[in-house]
Amino acid sequence: MSELVLTRRDLLKATAGAAVAALTPEVLAQERPKRAKVVLVRHKDVLDTQGKIHENVLMEMLDAAVTELVGVKNPIEAWKRLVKPSDLVGVKSNVWNPLPTPKEVEQAIRKRLMDAGVREENIRIDDRGARSTLAPCTALINVRPVRTHWWSGIGGCIKNYIMFTENPASYHPDACSSLAKVWELPAVKGKTRLNILLALTPLFHGRGPHHWDPRYVWQYKGLFVSYDPVAVDAMGLRLIQAKRRQHFGEDVALETPPTHIRDAEVKYGLGVSDPRRIDLVKLGWKEDILIS
Repeated sequence: MSELVLTRRDLLKATAGAAVAALTPEVLAQERPKRAKVVLVRHKDVLDTQGKIHENVLMEMLDAAVTELVGVKNPIEAWKRLVKPSDLVGVKSNVWNPLPTPKEVEQAIRKRLMDAGVREENIRIDDRGARSTLAPCTALINVRPVRTHWWSGIGGCIKNYIMFTENPASYHPDACSSLAKVWELPAVKGKTRLNILLALTPLFHGRGPHHWDPRYVWQYKGLFVSYDPVAVDAMGLRLIQAKRRQHFGEDVALETPPTHIRDAEVKYGLGVSDPRRIDLVKLGWKEDILIS
């Protein structure tokens, strides 16, 4: 009988194989680069020429986006997978006067929450008072328009939770690089069921705090939805940058670099900021979509 001889190379190969075999599927999943899904839906008839929202079209858009994200065909069933009838649901809106979260959007969300079994008295919609009114909530829906922002580059879903803090201005230094830390507060952590970044009429340029210039607002007639606030903001940023290229004829940097989006992933692990790891699903109207 021939003698079995194990070389050093054989031992190394065996050791490496055993190490890989010992990894559970959960560990292997953690080692793979994380991905995120964002749904963009647009409809050419959601706004009239004066910017008034057609509520039935808006509801169609919201239903299409949420069912695609959740992976079911029925919108009410989709919302039932986001919230429970026993939840106290907070809708974190945005009341910035020139470009607030439209009331029609708030009411569409309210209706679908009620369709999913949440009692009307258990639905709270607020912005500035979120630290007191929404903090007790067991589930949160995060919704606001996307726009350029003097302190953070863009205002999106990450920044929308700043009103849960005692001192919002304390997050302004260094281009609001620590915004994602807000998502670790007890009033917020683990509660967000859906992020909706409105792109009905985005603001793509301006200078100075609270800047507003209607020349830099356009009817994009879209909205983004995602479980991931970082990914949805990354797509909103791509849209703003694309519109700036179209308008100015070249890449024009934002007045404040929106580094808080990447920091939200790299420093705080809140979500996915790299567009290469974001699966963007585009539904509806494709004309002048600007992003791929």
